[in-house]
Amino acid sequence: MNARFDLSGKTVLVFGGTSGINFGIAEAFASAGASIGVISRHQEKVDAAVESIARFGHPVSGYSLDVRQADAVAAAASAFAEARGAIDILISGAAGNFVAAAASMSANGFKSVIDIDLLGTFNVARGCYPHLRRPGASVINISAPQSMIPMPMQAHVCAAKAGVDMLTRTLAIEWGPEGIRVNAIIPGPITGTEGMARLAPTVQAVQAVADSVPMRRLGTPDDIAEVCLFLASDAARYVSGAILPVDGGWLAAGARWISPSE
Repeated sequence: MNARFDLSGKTVLVFGGTSGINFGIAEAFASAGASIGVISRHQEKVDAAVESIARFGHPVSGYSLDVRQADAVAAAASAFAEARGAIDILISGAAGNFVAAAASMSANGFKSVIDIDLLGTFNVARGCYPHLRRPGASVINISAPQSMIPMPMQAHVCAAKAGVDMLTRTLAIEWGPEGIRVNAIIPGPITGTEGMARLAPTVQAVQAVADSVPMRRLGTPDDIAEVCLFLASDAARYVSGAILPVDGGWLAAGARWISPSE
């Protein structure tokens, strides 16, 4: 059991929850006593995540779908709520990314990231909305530094994640009267993630990014998960509409990736 947070009896649905940051979040909530649902596109990853999270001894379910398909998202949310009850905590973390200059990026390439990151976040929020606990539900969207800092080779992600941040604020306003809180977390450079592998592909690039963080280290999935636990807990009961960087001061320092050519 997590020593600082007790979420026994809570239900948590994690989109993108089979790998990286989102899997770490799912594990953290399971360790705090919650029932978990994890969702991603690949059934084999869903099965592996369910098997791993089951070791915490609490109910866990898995669903395979694409967040770009609104009907599939809504069906999974309905199935989870029917099995576990109203959704207390919703984590929306599905994302896509690749490195490409805007001048050479295809329209389909740009659209694919918009559809996964921004449309996907909307589909998750809208599909789960009927099943969120009222009052008391906490929705946490996983954003990215590109929402606040323009980065070369990342025009598609900058546009998508900026939209996610504004969607977060808008939903906080619309859903607040029902007792639903909506916030977003902006993870900094996190070790062991696909994002780091793509955007800092060499040892030298990883070190350069770490050196650019005021705290002089990369973050870990646990760093993000602990903040999610706080935002979902009663300790954050008056926090809504927040876009919270969890990055060791990286955004404050100007957040810069070292491109593969440097």
